[in-house]
Amino acid sequence: MANQLQGKRIAILTANEGVEQVEYEKPRKALEDAGATVELLAPEKDDVQMFNHLDKADTFPADKAVGDASADLMFVGEGPGRDEDLKGEPFVGRSGQLLDRLMQEEIGITRDRCYIANVVKCRPPNNRDPLPEEIAACRPYLDEQVELIGPAVVLTLGNFASKTVLATAEGITRLRGRTYPYPGNPGTAVVPTFHPAAALRGGGEVLAKMRADFVRARQTLDASRG
Repeated sequence: MANQLQGKRIAILTANEGVEQVEYEKPRKALEDAGATVELLAPEKDDVQMFNHLDKADTFPADKAVGDASADLMFVGEGPGRDEDLKGEPFVGRSGQLLDRLMQEEIGITRDRCYIANVVKCRPPNNRDPLPEEIAACRPYLDEQVELIGPAVVLTLGNFASKTVLATAEGITRLRGRTYPYPGNPGTAVVPTFHPAAALRGGGEVLAKMRADFVRARQTLDASRG
């Protein structure tokens, strides 16, 4: 067991907010003795459905959305990668740097003036695509984020995020270049584009298409403001 837990980050879900943490110290110590890093997590609204698939994850889902909760523009990615998992913030590393650059150059904002989230909240093993049950567990939280923030535009980043948000089998190459209503929330427009990592791999052509999609998002924002 020690070999399996060495270097892992584990969440212990407490029963309710305010429960005495002392009753979790014994399992916590056993896990730490086996080489894991342990965090106690009090679930919000006593709802832990989102975390039911944690036993399949490489690490504890440290991912958290960041930005302005009253923003007009929201970015949605697939899920945390290695860098995001370590830092606990979406879109860091080289992909995050490119995202910051594009939003500054094409929309004229920084990440503190938008809202950035992911479809799923933990990193699947070996960075594989999330399974349908993992998506189903996390999707209500994403939809609630969109409803509460009420952005005029959601810019989906990458094939997986775009297909998931729009509930379609169409790939990003065919989806991008158009604007769609957010399912169940027609007051919010969805603008699909490539993942920044795809631009880093694919070079100038992919980057140019991303720039065009960011311009589309800006134009849609401008139109929503009258």
